[in-house]
Amino acid sequence: MKEVLPLAEGWSLSHSGNPLPAQVPGCVHTDLLAADLIPDPFLGVNEPAVAWVGQRAWTYARDLPASDTAGEAHERTDLVFDGLDTAATITLDGRELGRTRNMHRRYRFDVTSQHGRLEVDFASAYDEAASVRALTGERPNVYPEPFQYIRKMACSFGWDWGPTLVTAGIWRPVRLERWSTARLADVRPLVTVHDGTGRVEIRIEIERTAQGTARPLAVRATVGDGLAEARGVVEGTQVVLTMEVPDAALWWPRGYGDQPLYDLELALVEEAAEERPLDSWHRRIGFRTVELDRSADEHGTGFTLVVNGERIFARGVNWIPDDVFPSRITPERYRTRLRQTADAGVDLVRIWGGGIYEDDAFYDACDELGLMVWQDFLFACAAYPEEQPLRGEVEAEARDNVVRLMPHPSLVLWNGNNENLWGFRDWDWEPELRGDSWGGGYYLDLLPRIVAELDPTRPYTAGSPWSGSWEHHPNDPAHGTYHSWEVWNRRDYAEYRDSVPRFVSEFGWQAPPALATLRRALPGERLAPDSPGMLHHQKAEDGNGKLNRGVARHFDLPEGDFDRWHYLTQVVQARAIATGIEHWRSHWPVCAGTIVWQINDCWPVSSWSAIDGDGRLKPLYHELRRVYADRLLTLQPGDGDDGPVLAAVNQSAEPWQARITLRRLRADGTEGAEHVLDVTVAARAVHRRTVPQDLAPAQGSAKELLVADSEDLRSVHLPVTDREFAYPVPHYDVAVESPMGAGTGNVEVVVTAHTLVRDLLLQADRLGPDAVCDTGLRTLLPGEQLRLRVTGATDTGANAVRAALFCVEPA
Repeated sequence: MKEVLPLAEGWSLSHSGNPLPAQVPGCVHTDLLAADLIPDPFLGVNEPAVAWVGQRAWTYARDLPASDTAGEAHERTDLVFDGLDTAATITLDGRELGRTRNMHRRYRFDVTSQHGRLEVDFASAYDEAASVRALTGERPNVYPEPFQYIRKMACSFGWDWGPTLVTAGIWRPVRLERWSTARLADVRPLVTVHDGTGRVEIRIEIERTAQGTARPLAVRATVGDGLAEARGVVEGTQVVLTMEVPDAALWWPRGYGDQPLYDLELALVEEAAEERPLDSWHRRIGFRTVELDRSADEHGTGFTLVVNGERIFARGVNWIPDDVFPSRITPERYRTRLRQTADAGVDLVRIWGGGIYEDDAFYDACDELGLMVWQDFLFACAAYPEEQPLRGEVEAEARDNVVRLMPHPSLVLWNGNNENLWGFRDWDWEPELRGDSWGGGYYLDLLPRIVAELDPTRPYTAGSPWSGSWEHHPNDPAHGTYHSWEVWNRRDYAEYRDSVPRFVSEFGWQAPPALATLRRALPGERLAPDSPGMLHHQKAEDGNGKLNRGVARHFDLPEGDFDRWHYLTQVVQARAIATGIEHWRSHWPVCAGTIVWQINDCWPVSSWSAIDGDGRLKPLYHELRRVYADRLLTLQPGDGDDGPVLAAVNQSAEPWQARITLRRLRADGTEGAEHVLDVTVAARAVHRRTVPQDLAPAQGSAKELLVADSEDLRSVHLPVTDREFAYPVPHYDVAVESPMGAGTGNVEVVVTAHTLVRDLLLQADRLGPDAVCDTGLRTLLPGEQLRLRVTGATDTGANAVRAALFCVEPA
């Protein structure tokens, strides 16, 4: 039977001598941090001080004793790297084993009977990129870094939310595999279901030793605990097995059903030796169908995911690497972040093309949580050469990762690239390219062919955004997927309502991270929007200018009051995203999904994230829980002279018998009019109606608002901006209760409103860096009471709690 020996211990790292202990998996930066040889680049303005690390060559080394490689019972010993970042030369006892130039591939080298000094010499990623650029020529790029010339995590070269920390290292596990006769080289399970019967077709590639060339081999396969079994004789190096599972339980996205997973196990055996076991393979699979409906209709060209025949409005988020040093991301960290994502009502995670193909632990968690995965191939925001040596690397990388990831039922879509088709058309690339290759051959030819060959059970789309063909603009909202960035860059968030795209795969609004995150990341700094650390941790072009203009359109921009500025920027972020999602969800099924940019961060930074770089929840996170819930109540502005529109969105499987109370209120909280509606909203449907004229506030009124309530759902509509509205001075009482006893850090904060209190927020991290509140922005009417549950607080005094509460105040 094959033996596996991990090689995680005994490594050293050096640059021109002076070795220091190295952690594998890891990277140069984390080893230098552990040795106190560089400052933490996440803190203050340290990032530029470590730029030299990415400019140098580095060597990882360890001894490989003869006892590690001899293995008397085995004919063959392979050295296997699951990930090398990036351009490396591997030698053993002075003999070169091979060279690599791709972070996103696995590598295997025959080291049978070899031992001695094992060295992995990493060239600077900048040097590797320069050598490729010299061969292919220049290509346009949205950033001044050369990431399109090297198959490496693009965002390690910096992004508009990320630091420039160009890594090198053995970033995924390395091991020795000892085997005889034959091994399982590739396993591709094609999992489908039809009329309740699950089908697993497994295409298997075998590698044989020289001695094993003619030996009779067989493969046994099982699904679940004896639900299905198959056995096949290996002809040469290939075998195909097929199994059927009657009454297969379907895997569903979260909110649509359960996520049953079945163990799929394979055993490679030698027939002539009483079926002596040689190798084994195990994954979990799920039975489900997935289609992408791109039919044309009267509105344009659709883009609707269909799982098990159910048409789905995708409640999505974009995912970036959770750490700029991805070797630090543990399975537990993946599970925590993805559990947070699922708890926000999300059912789809898009893995963005400037990052990595994530670890299997990521997809395992998505399988269990019911999070659909949209997987980009790793191309983003640049023209990519299609010549060698890149073309061969791209093909090998795509084949490697399609095979690795295809067992996961959560994976529902392959996507060719991020914004490159759009860039080719709109970003003045064509004149600069002068006919040179730019990546179109990857997205429109190579990648769809690979997916069709290896994984025909899943749909492929050429890019995001992409209208489906060159007959339409790549970012046409009426066709296919759409990225909405003009609103954040130049306009007011209310203008999300100007169109109804078929599928919004990127849109976002920035806000700074939590205060406790800022205090940790900027130690000793007097915080201000333009303080040195704040500006350094703002990577977007004119990011603070856009933040300030976003606030100023709705509120008086605070001068000299950082706490107020911090609160208002977070309010505007939450409101902006809610505005877009509420509008687009209310137009289902024309619009079939939204993917918010972005759920997470890779370091502490002002960004578009809902969960900041330290894992703290922004108010946006709580708004996602509200606007992505199965049931949503929203008031939308009417067209022209029409009054507001009430939309009740029901994405649950059962009809919603909703009793909705509509109230026109004066700013002082007194009631002008009230009407109760009994509405039946069909399953997976939207009910829209214009608000009766006698309930609608007068157009332009600064003294009236409209409130819609149904059970615990609330929507508020103001005819004017907050800056123009006649808010009263907020007045509310605060009481702190300790249901589990004093000193536990777990308290309930009871707020009783005596006036209209708009967008009340408890910033729990002001009560302790680990404190969490279960509630985000809430609007209270006079006489209403709100109970906020806080855990992990270190200061629960009444004064501290009141100081941590913020709300909208009159201009």
